[in-house]
Parts: sequence; C-alpha cells; structure tokens
Amino acid sequence: MSETTASLRRKISGAGDLQSVVRTMKAVAASSIGQYEKSVRALTDYYRAVELGLCVCLRENGPAPLLAERKKQTGASAIGAVVFGSDQGLVGQFNDVVADYAIKTLLALPDKPKVWAVGERVHARLADAGLQLLGLFTVPSSVKAIIPLVGQILMESETRRSQGEITELHLFYNRPTSGSVYAPVSQRLLPLDESWRRKLAELPWPTKNLPEVMGSGTATLRALIREYLFVSLFRACAESLASENASRLAAMQSADKNIDELLEELNRTFHRLRQSGIDEELFDLISGFEALTAEEK
Repeated sequence: MSETTASLRRKISGAGDLQSVVRTMKAVAASSIGQYEKSVRALTDYYRAVELGLCVCLRENGPAPLLAERKKQTGASAIGAVVFGSDQGLVGQFNDVVADYAIKTLLALPDKPKVWAVGERVHARLADAGLQLLGLFTVPSSVKAIIPLVGQILMESETRRSQGEITELHLFYNRPTSGSVYAPVSQRLLPLDESWRRKLAELPWPTKNLPEVMGSGTATLRALIREYLFVSLFRACAESLASENASRLAAMQSADKNIDELLEELNRTFHRLRQSGIDEELFDLISGFEALTAEEK
C-alpha cells in the first residue's frame, strides 16, 4: 500500500513540474504572438504603400528595361523556393501543414525545384520528400532577427539567379487567419516580369489627388523594387512566426488541459488509496480491541 501511494506521489509531483513548464511556454508563446502580430499589421500598411509607389512608377515608365529583362534559357526553367518552418517542436501540425503544401505544389511542377528551408523541422520533412535542398536557415528568435535572415535569403537567391541556377523564386509559409488558426499560402516573388508589372500598374489610386514621381524615375523604381523584395520576405517570415507561436500556444493549452485532467485523476486515486489504507488500519485496531476485550471477559 505504501509503495503504491509513494508511486502516486511521484507521479503527481512529476505532472505538477511538467505543468509548470507547459504554462511557462504558454506564456512565452502568448507574449511572442503579440510582437509578431504587431509587426505583421505594420508591414501590411507599408507593403500597401510600396505597391502604390510601384504602381505610379510603372504607369509613368511603362515596361522599363529593368523589368523587361528576361534570361534566355536553354532547356528547362529553374525554380527556387523558400519554405518557412520551425526549429523547435511542440507546435502541433505547423511544420507538417506547410511542408505538405509546399511538397504537393512543387512536385506538381514540370521542373525539379531547388529549395531553401527555414527551420530544421521543415528541412527534414522536405528532405524525406526527395526535394533538392540548397541550404538551411535558422529561424529568427525575435522581430529584430528577421532582418539578417531576409538579407541572407536575398543574397543567396541573387547569387543563384545571376549564375542561372534559378529563374523563379516562390515563398511558402503559414499565414494566421483567426485566433490559433493558420493556413499555408504561397507567393511568387521572382521574376518581376510583365504580368507582375501589369498587375501593379492596374492598382486603383486610393484618392482623387494625382500622384507624381519626384526625381529620377528609374532610381525611384529600383529603390521601390528593393523595398518590395525586402518587405515581401519580411512579411512572410513574420506571418510564419506568428503562426508558429499561435500553434505552440494552442498545443500548450491542450497539454495544460490534459495535465489538469491527469492530475485530477491521480489525486482522486491517491486519496482513494489513502482512505482505503486508513480504513484498513482502523479495522485492524477495532479487531484487535475486540479480541483483547473478548479475552479479558
């Protein structure tokens, strides 16, 4: 009886310690979601401003040579992709969702794509699917750490593009929808071709005031294109991180609930066994007392 009770005490203590860890991780995830969601909201406004600036430049300059540049390809086109995942676990189906979406989309293409993975977990999933991996990037741990990652991706992709290894660049990541829900999405970042130019040039201007490009149109266009590439990658990474922490928060909430139920069951069993032991001891005392009383009589 004592060994069973002691075993239950150890289980209750272990479950309590685990619950403390889970609640700490839940608090960290909830805190992280706030900074990433705030960053995403700010980026949405900035992304819109960059698009409108490009709209004006493209309307005035038309199909500029900068955008009309097309590489002459011999044979199959080369497609590159960046898939944003996580380095850490306890995120539910976060990596599986984005990896399955990316694998399904990329394997359906006629050409064999080359992929960069952001996060060790998604890197392993993509490798198991047989995709050709170009490299692995570390997942940023804060909003400030996103900027160096974006710089690395831009340099790597530009190097490969200048060498003719890739002609297109696609982004795959999870985007928050509502609460702890997210969905995988994709975006074609490169090339900045005629269809991209036409799509931006057709954007409606939000006011009745006619816009005007100050200074050199080509210099302004180049600067806006750099900002467009930067903010597109930054937003994809920030939305992925917001989705990751939302998924972790949901997983920790579920784990916390399960631990509560387990502790309730363990405590109930412990008290039942303890009461059973007390009852047996009382019965033994009563039986002994009655036996002594009978002998005296």
